[in-house]
Amino acid sequence: MATPLTIADLKELAHRRVPKMFFDYADSGAWTESTYRANESDFSRIKLRQRVLVDMTDRTLETTMIGQNVSMPVALAPTGLTGMQHADGEMLAARAAEEFGVPFTLSTMSICSIEDVASVTTRPFWFQLYVMRDKDFVLGLINRAKAAKCSALVLTADLQILGQRHKDLRNGLSAPPKFTPKHVWQMATRPFWCLDMLQTKRRSFGNIVGHAKNVSSIASLAAWTHEQFDPRLSWADVAWIKEQWGGPLIIKGILDPEDARAAADTGADAIVVSNHGGRQLDGAPSSISMLPAIVDAVGDRIEVHLDGGIRSGQDVLKAVALGAKGTYIGRPFLYGLGAMGEQGVTLALDIIRKEMDITMALCGKRDIKDVNASIISGVRPAEIGAG
Repeated sequence: MATPLTIADLKELAHRRVPKMFFDYADSGAWTESTYRANESDFSRIKLRQRVLVDMTDRTLETTMIGQNVSMPVALAPTGLTGMQHADGEMLAARAAEEFGVPFTLSTMSICSIEDVASVTTRPFWFQLYVMRDKDFVLGLINRAKAAKCSALVLTADLQILGQRHKDLRNGLSAPPKFTPKHVWQMATRPFWCLDMLQTKRRSFGNIVGHAKNVSSIASLAAWTHEQFDPRLSWADVAWIKEQWGGPLIIKGILDPEDARAAADTGADAIVVSNHGGRQLDGAPSSISMLPAIVDAVGDRIEVHLDGGIRSGQDVLKAVALGAKGTYIGRPFLYGLGAMGEQGVTLALDIIRKEMDITMALCGKRDIKDVNASIISGVRPAEIGAG
């Protein structure tokens, strides 16, 4: 394939290069995957107003997210097992994001550790926190993020229990992979992935192994992870996390105006309208369909971001037009990473930047900060996702 021109091109290349179990992990949703599909398809229902004979010079996509300067309103979302899409994946993606001038968010369930990412970056990155039953471990994560000078903590609120993802169960997903005949075959048919993976020592959950109590092997890790996600997590815990962290706090996983108001009451700096990429509650509405109602409910009290379904720069522009002050991309950068490593992440960001820039101009705007619902045509915000 020639130089990829779209995120779909990168997805096709990643599919060829990454073993099935890890590609499927990134490219799947819960149960029937209806919410996963809606996240993408509902963007297509939003139509744009074409404007002509307007000055299109001196355009800029620069803005801020939680007060931090960004080259465009896009952050790399926290994604688990990123280092299984490509060897040292989190480190490569963080470097690409830093060079591009957008935030990188490291997942608790990353392969490369907080310290690994800090060792290859010069600017602060963000850290995403899962709250475990072991509060000493949680406090340890927060303190490690502080020591790494992370500039924001992203608290994920929608994974107290794990949604069932059929592909992962059928594939027998694990990190590092099991060596059954099926898994060996999957890896043997992806030799370049294997060669890269042989050259790194990072093949398990770097933030957990060696840090959590009694977790020193893959067997103990699996048991610990199964037991540790805390189903009792509540709004009362947010105050403790906010106090321990002491810096900018973003709450990710808000999909209802009532929850958005509760999140704003905590004093957090931002919320992320998100359904976990369609990987938790299958049958939930798409993120973009809930954005307008949540912005109406709390947009004057807290910064509202959006995650889920973004596959182009046009999608980012539509989210901004409907009130998002920032967006997150997960699968697009994972496809780039799986396809081409660090270069692929940069390419994914560049594809989104170019699409957003050209679309903004053709909608008659020169500054991303001036983009609002005036560029939307046809379908009203309340109708997104209806049908």
